[in-house]
Amino acid sequence: MICDGRGTPLKVITTAANVNDVTQTLALVDGIPPVAGRPGRPRRRPDALLGDKGYDSNPNRNALRERRILPVISRKGCPNITGMGKLRYVVEQTFALLHHFKRLAVRWERRTELHDAFVSLACSLICWRRLKKTRT
Repeated sequence: MICDGRGTPLKVITTAANVNDVTQTLALVDGIPPVAGRPGRPRRRPDALLGDKGYDSNPNRNALRERRILPVISRKGCPNITGMGKLRYVVEQTFALLHHFKRLAVRWERRTELHDAFVSLACSLICWRRLKKTRT
């Protein structure tokens, strides 16, 4: 999953349990939909991508730089980036919000399409609740 700085889910990809997260990094970044906000053309890519040591890969770093995205990823074997835990908490909080939908905590569906549909519905509900909260 990739989310913005407030924890709003932008793109979710379902993979098998034994697939490394680093293999899906570029697919997640490329799959971000246009996000409107300020006047002008909607943004298609973030300024920076934050990730933990599981996303440390030189080819991914280079591909992100080619897309003009600053990779803020801790290197394996080096101390963690200061304050990364507070930023990582946003993603973990979003996963916790998805697990509030009991059907998503454990995947019961055999067909991936059904599971993806439930995840999309849950992400839509999370976005709608955040929009509703900011408007009141």
